[in-house]
Amino acid sequence: MSALRQRPRRLRRDDFSRRLVRENRLTPDDLILPVFVHELPGREAIGSMPGVERVSIDELLKVAGEAVALGIPALALFPVTPLEAKSLDAAEAWNPQGLAQRAVRALKAAYPALGVITDVALDPFTTHGQDGLIDDSGYVVNDATVDALVKQALSHAEAGADVVAPSDMMDGRIGAIRDALEAAGHVHTRILAYSAKYASAFYGPFRDAVGSAGNLGKGNKYTYQMDPANSDEAIREVGLDLDEGADMVMVKPGLPYLDIVRRVKDAYGAPTFVYQVSGEYAMLKAAAQNGWLDERACALEALLSIKRAGADAILTYFALDAARWLRAG
Repeated sequence: MSALRQRPRRLRRDDFSRRLVRENRLTPDDLILPVFVHELPGREAIGSMPGVERVSIDELLKVAGEAVALGIPALALFPVTPLEAKSLDAAEAWNPQGLAQRAVRALKAAYPALGVITDVALDPFTTHGQDGLIDDSGYVVNDATVDALVKQALSHAEAGADVVAPSDMMDGRIGAIRDALEAAGHVHTRILAYSAKYASAFYGPFRDAVGSAGNLGKGNKYTYQMDPANSDEAIREVGLDLDEGADMVMVKPGLPYLDIVRRVKDAYGAPTFVYQVSGEYAMLKAAAQNGWLDERACALEALLSIKRAGADAILTYFALDAARWLRAG
């Protein structure tokens, strides 16, 4: 047998050498925990997202305490708005005594060093479940929606949010929010722009969780969220948001869009976040519960693949479990 000069397997033979040449590492520092907050007391299970619950503000503080103990840097808040508080103009979105605003104040009082990220979008607050205001034909109008989003973002910053995250995909909203934050003295409030948010079928369980699925009904969000067939458009959208003052950009969903993550990171080198969305989580959980997959191994592999594609941080419902698994080694 002739000698081989190149044997890549040499470096795979032992644990020490595999560790020394490992190109990417996943740590709790990479994770952001999304949390659903409701007005009801205690916790309420979400049927389509096994292991995920809606929590009251007092229970939210317990979840935050777990996250802090595990070294998770930030939480992302998603309020569940009661039906009676929803309206066509979504005015509850910027109510200073609204659920999101109260949750932010409670979190910052209890855990001032924990990053608090708030969702800036109107779908939890509209009677029709769209992310913006609609005209008589049902079309989501852009500029009036941006005006409402500015008021919502300002109310979050005033409550103490560290990061506001517009997830609506309206044109020009990042620049409008940045200008308003600067004018109000919130110069340190960061903007995480959902820049490449696709009109994905993987969002179903999330809409159940925040209570917008019933309002949206058979409607869709094709006129503002991105076409899953498009890639170049994502690069353009990210560039616009960065030019308008975004500090970080988001690609959403995660695994079906890793090519977009890589392109965004290569094109801009900007902080790039990824949302491993509810449908991705639900598929892995369901398969694991049926004994078809090893939950820990597959969840960590999926998260590592997102990191490998270029993500700097990942919003994931596995955050608490993943942090525990990573610490356990």
